[in-house]
Amino acid sequence: MVAAPPLDPPATDPAERMLRLTNDLFPLCRSITGNGLRQTLRRISHEIPLEIYEVPSGTQVFDWVVPDEWNIQDAYVADSHGRRVIDFQKSNLHVVNYSVPFHGRLDIETLRAKLHTLPDHPDWIPYRTSYYAPDWGFCLRDRDLHELRDSHYDVHIDATMSPGSMTMGEFLVPGNSSREFLISAHTCHPSLANDNLSGIGVACELAKYVASLSERRFTYRFLFLPGTIGTIAWLATHTAVLPHIEGGLVLALLGHNHPLTYKQTESGHRRVDECVLYALKESGLGFDTMPFEPYGYDERQYNSPGIHLPVGCLMRARYAGYPEYHTSADDVSRLSLQRLSESLDVCRRTVDILEQDRCYRNLSPHCEPQLGKRGLYESLGGRSDRQALQQAMLWVLNQANGRTSLLAIAERSGMSFGVLAHAATLLRERTLIEESQGS
Repeated sequence: MVAAPPLDPPATDPAERMLRLTNDLFPLCRSITGNGLRQTLRRISHEIPLEIYEVPSGTQVFDWVVPDEWNIQDAYVADSHGRRVIDFQKSNLHVVNYSVPFHGRLDIETLRAKLHTLPDHPDWIPYRTSYYAPDWGFCLRDRDLHELRDSHYDVHIDATMSPGSMTMGEFLVPGNSSREFLISAHTCHPSLANDNLSGIGVACELAKYVASLSERRFTYRFLFLPGTIGTIAWLATHTAVLPHIEGGLVLALLGHNHPLTYKQTESGHRRVDECVLYALKESGLGFDTMPFEPYGYDERQYNSPGIHLPVGCLMRARYAGYPEYHTSADDVSRLSLQRLSESLDVCRRTVDILEQDRCYRNLSPHCEPQLGKRGLYESLGGRSDRQALQQAMLWVLNQANGRTSLLAIAERSGMSFGVLAHAATLLRERTLIEESQGS
């Protein structure tokens, strides 16, 4: 692994940092391999101390093989006057991603078979790929397609496809145990702001938050990988790590004006499901949930039967669930600072719950212990939530059977998880409860 460069001085507002990162990454021609992907990871490494490493082309990763590396320098379609009517330099979406090199003159009918548009959105350029079936093509606005009237056009795609490697990035934040929580964001999409630069931005800011915690119960692993093949390659080359991973989240589509949506793990009843859903409810934001299905982002790889990691997906619209998805309309102007902030807040709440959730055993279980003689009433002081904290202590004491978690108590009592966690801290300091192995 290659050591990352030092961190940039942080901006004051996390949402502004996310937007700045998005603006920097948006023009880069990313793919599942190549220099655009490397540039992307190097830029991320200025936000967090990312370790960057390469997986050689031809590496067998389960049922897949890491493909040859693709890099593109230029591409265009020119008319009889030499005017570029489709130009990669104006938008990297104009070229089908992973197009093989091509140079030649084509008649208009032959060329049309290689052109992709969106008739229902004539001013948008679609995003198309050809990762695993060698081919080439161009994408353009439908209204521009109707302006092509010459009989022949010159086509040039200056690209290389040769043995190289696939680049991946990782940031490990150690905790007090080897138990891990995983955060994953895909890094392969060019010039698409919500999908998935918003997910990258939220993951970076969440990593900074986790790293700032004075104490961590879990170890956190942040992964920045090309979609599908990158995640499969990481899983195939990190089998020794997998038994330590207790859950995780894929972050995607987090900047648009859509309700937050949580896609559950394959079982739907794992710790990460409980933590995220409670964080969403506690946030006061409207949200949707959906059961797991083997379609979408890389949660489908983590939840595959041979891997069986409980990883959910947090997003603001379902996969392919908004009109601008995989088009040039998914640009930076569509992102909302407020929505990015809300998405980050839910992720932070999830981490807080994950860190503070415990099962406790009551060490004075025969009726209520006397709280006053232990100074617990005095510890409430003039707190505005004095009555709530007192009730929280009673709830924790009553439910501290060694098996019931604070999160389960919060769900049953309707009390704030944060208040219950604070009450548990006070009770533990007075040796009225102890943490149980049920945690």
